[in-house]
Amino acid sequence: MLVGLLLIGVAAWGKGFGIVSSIHIIGGVIAIGVFLLLIAIIGLIGAVSHHQVMLFIYMVVLILVFIFQFIVSCSCLAMNRSQQEQFLNATWSRMSDDTRLNLETTLECCGFLNTTDAREQFKTDVARCSKKLNCSLYPQKCLSCGEKMLTHADEALKILGGVGLFFSFTEILGVWLAFRYRNQKDPRANPSAFL
Repeated sequence: MLVGLLLIGVAAWGKGFGIVSSIHIIGGVIAIGVFLLLIAIIGLIGAVSHHQVMLFIYMVVLILVFIFQFIVSCSCLAMNRSQQEQFLNATWSRMSDDTRLNLETTLECCGFLNTTDAREQFKTDVARCSKKLNCSLYPQKCLSCGEKMLTHADEALKILGGVGLFFSFTEILGVWLAFRYRNQKDPRANPSAFL
């Protein structure tokens, strides 16, 4: 329940402060938060009412969420710098020119990475961007966006992977508790009904 509320709150906070501008990302994070909140409510109602089916549904969904979250968390932690560079380079090449220029202005950088594969694209990006950022007056602003993004991506992936692993193991604890509670008799029920 806390994870669902946390996701909804962080998405709303990110949109409110303008940290994330994509409505698709905000909508996806809020949808995941609402889904987790609904699953937690199903688990709570099932536990309070000793409803076997609700607890079983809660256990199955929580196991599936654990598997998905564990895989994503391990992937975040296992991603090395060359894989991050390859992923970001593929994303950079698919961006429109307006999106690139907006990102370069926001991060105060020019171009992605000056590699042999993308040298022409890098020169084009730097030529277009350097006029807007006044590179001749402020050369520190004309750093490569790739280096800035890779530095932040590496740090963010480690944090996301660690937090994801922590919460995935708390989900296994929830599955175990639901399994234990599911097999208990309802104390309010008629004792002769179990005979």
